[in-house]
Amino acid sequence: MREIRAVLTGLDLLAAGPSAGDEFDADTERAVRAFQQSRGLSVDGRVGAETWRALDAARWRLGARTLYHAVPEPLTGEDVRSLQERLLEIGYDVGRADAVYGVRTSRAVAQFQREMGLKPDGSCGPQTMGTLRRLGRKVVGGRPQWLRESDAIRQAGPTLVGRTVVIDPGHGGTDPGVVVPDGPLRWTEADLVHDLASRLEGRLAAAGVRVQLTRGPTPQSCLPDAERAQLANSLGADVFISLHTDGHANPEAEGVATYHYGTGNGVTSATGERLAGLVQREIVARTGLRDCRTHAKTWELLRLTRMPAVRVEVGYLTSPTDRGRLVDPRFRDRLVEAIVAAVQRMYFPIERDVPTGSIDVSALRAAVAAGRRVGAN
Repeated sequence: MREIRAVLTGLDLLAAGPSAGDEFDADTERAVRAFQQSRGLSVDGRVGAETWRALDAARWRLGARTLYHAVPEPLTGEDVRSLQERLLEIGYDVGRADAVYGVRTSRAVAQFQREMGLKPDGSCGPQTMGTLRRLGRKVVGGRPQWLRESDAIRQAGPTLVGRTVVIDPGHGGTDPGVVVPDGPLRWTEADLVHDLASRLEGRLAAAGVRVQLTRGPTPQSCLPDAERAQLANSLGADVFISLHTDGHANPEAEGVATYHYGTGNGVTSATGERLAGLVQREIVARTGLRDCRTHAKTWELLRLTRMPAVRVEVGYLTSPTDRGRLVDPRFRDRLVEAIVAAVQRMYFPIERDVPTGSIDVSALRAAVAAGRRVGAN
């Protein structure tokens, strides 16, 4: 508790004063909530594993230590994220600003050093920091990362055939997620989203997509979020889709929301942001769920994946209205069609995009089947 209070005090979120020892008082909870809000985390006022890792990373300010690529445990921290965001702003490709000083960040630093006449060792010490501080923007006419990611999608072409999509049914194993008793029945988030993921797997596979689920329906198959992201990275996935239902103490809370990686200060996954918007619009148009919009978050599941990644909260299991829809298999099929249509639209050039709700998902399957028949002949 003393460590938590010390970090929050250093961030000016908690007033300095006599130590409260191990007491997690109301002031500390408010400070934790403010920290979570500022970092794009779930705002619950509790210091769970992900919030603690973010607090621990927040100790570091850019320039306070020399940064370098360490193996096997890379350096992490808010200073690393600040460096990555600065390099992205001036046009160097570090990939996603994920606060991890990995190979890609080291190479970007070395490229910067080489162009500035410094020793290109890939580490960021006082001399490199001084040069960085003296520079203005290098790239104009748009966000560099947006231009880079958009160009990669455009070059990939419009077809889904041969792409790899990782589907992540949330929770699972000993963690059922949101649980709602409904008369003699007991609905759990983990079971519903696994069924939804299985339906999505079938639809995407029928469209020629290689599909991998992050877990099965059994308790042994549950992975932490960071490992789910690593699985997607190891497979070289083109798209990552995490499926959840939401829950709230107020049964009137309802609707769908979609999340993508973003820090809240303009740094975002450009393609993830676009995919989130497409998924959200397609689901709202095809299902009639209340539109709770898209949001940027720094959750590990979105931050550590290297491909367009979204987390979709497909309704509130605690809402009688949403729950009545979600337990209907035909409704889940409509959700699946919406997500497939959104993934297809992401690969269409923006100038050739189609209206929301207009893609016939069955036509994608028919086109793949026709192609296979032609190939066989």
